[in-house]
Amino acid sequence: MASGQQIGEFSLKATTFTFTPGPAGSVLVQANFEGNATGFGVVLGTMTATSAGQKNGTWSWCAAAYLDNGDSVTGNGQGTFSSGGPNRWRTQGFIGISDGRTIGVEGELELATRVWSGKLFASS
Repeated sequence: MASGQQIGEFSLKATTFTFTPGPAGSVLVQANFEGNATGFGVVLGTMTATSAGQKNGTWSWCAAAYLDNGDSVTGNGQGTFSSGGPNRWRTQGFIGISDGRTIGVEGELELATRVWSGKLFASS
């Protein structure tokens, strides 16, 4: 679970999925997302999850955010996912931002809508 004060929220929609074979017979899924996050403006990124189709696993994230003032930052992170009910996965993890910050992320990915949404936290 992320620690620290909540600093915002995010809502990202998956636009494409790519499935590839992974280690030890696993399946990797790459999902490209676009949407908005508080304090980050427009966010474009790719999540790679191991153990696709399973009840839990790990994910990594690589993204760029285009701030309202015209600047941009990038972010790389990782975390875990676990079943949150039928065709829903809870996510938690941390993302390192190119401006030196690290933020915590807690969210849920819903297959029916293909939306990953949740909260952002200051790292403590």
